[in-house]
Amino acid sequence: MLSKVNGLSRNFTPDSLRAHLLDRSVRQDDGCLIVRGYGTQRGIYQKVAGRAWAHIAAYAVFVGDYDPGLEVDHLCNRKDCIEPTHLRQVTHAENCRSRIQHPTCRNGHQREVDEGTGRYRRTCRACNRDAQRRWRERQAAIVTQARADHRGS
Repeated sequence: MLSKVNGLSRNFTPDSLRAHLLDRSVRQDDGCLIVRGYGTQRGIYQKVAGRAWAHIAAYAVFVGDYDPGLEVDHLCNRKDCIEPTHLRQVTHAENCRSRIQHPTCRNGHQREVDEGTGRYRRTCRACNRDAQRRWRERQAAIVTQARADHRGS
């Protein structure tokens, strides 16, 4: 069972891995079991027990019946949670469909719904317009520089 988990140290037994994960985790008020893996950044996927992702190792050891062809999804949408009741295995397509989409982009503009997929567009029109304007300015500067170099030689 543990041999299917990619990057997991072979020194772990199911009992020692279970103890290792529980020693490195803290129970939150909302029921999530937050693991403190390698590194200083929190709120993202964590690695523990070698180079294995903590949520995958937790699913394999706490829930069992781990299939490496499927992805481990968080029902609570907290990437560093290893609570067994918050984890499930789904296909990649199902994992993508269940992701939370924000109605605004990172710059605060409202995003439109794409009629073809029924989901928010990846880039809002305002940010796309600004990116195209910056690209045209860069291209104009390159052309101006090339013309100046050509006249000078």
